[in-house]
Amino acid sequence: MSTQDLTALQKGLSHTFLNTQLLFEALCHRSYVNEQTDRNIKDNERLEFLGDAVLNLVISHLLMQQYPELNEGELSRARAKLVNERQLARLARQLKIGNFIRLGKGEIQTQGREKRSILADTFEALVAAIYIDGGISAAFKMVADQFATLLDNLPKPAATTDYKSRLQELVQTAHHQIPQYEIVEESGPDHDKTFRVQMSVCNVETEGEGKSKKMAEQEAARKALKLIQNESTLPKP
Repeated sequence: MSTQDLTALQKGLSHTFLNTQLLFEALCHRSYVNEQTDRNIKDNERLEFLGDAVLNLVISHLLMQQYPELNEGELSRARAKLVNERQLARLARQLKIGNFIRLGKGEIQTQGREKRSILADTFEALVAAIYIDGGISAAFKMVADQFATLLDNLPKPAATTDYKSRLQELVQTAHHQIPQYEIVEESGPDHDKTFRVQMSVCNVETEGEGKSKKMAEQEAARKALKLIQNESTLPKP
């Protein structure tokens, strides 16, 4: 495994390791370690244990940010759809992690690099390695990057609490206009940002704040709906 190969892997993970030994450990399957005479070489099972916890924490945080309308049960079900062996193995394949895993001869012969369980476990080990090497901010960024598409493709919140859709339907039907949203402020660290959004339509302007852009937009739309519904008719454009 060349230094250049590991550089490519780190680029895909959005993290350059200060302690490359952590990266090597995360890629060592127990079948490989069992064949080595060096007793200092460790397998990735302890990192896998930690990575599972870090992954669940970050995904829980991201779900609460992106889907503020979901209740506890819905959040748990959404997390289960994201954090499971099938999804983790799929993400590992996208990163070509199988090319870098250190396996024993037996696992190599039985196509261990393609085994879903080995890929998923190694992905979790890498999450932990990044967490130890770079802290929660680095782990948060890696997980957020890798799960972005999956998060966006989760079922939409219920229509009764989708204020943006309700507002757009109302004003588009009455005035043939579409609400415009603009981010006016971002504050806080990368892993815990707060967004402030301004919405304008039909001479109505509101602002919303939230831990994600979508949450802030929903809050601005909710305020606009409340203003409009308190009037007998929509304001003239």
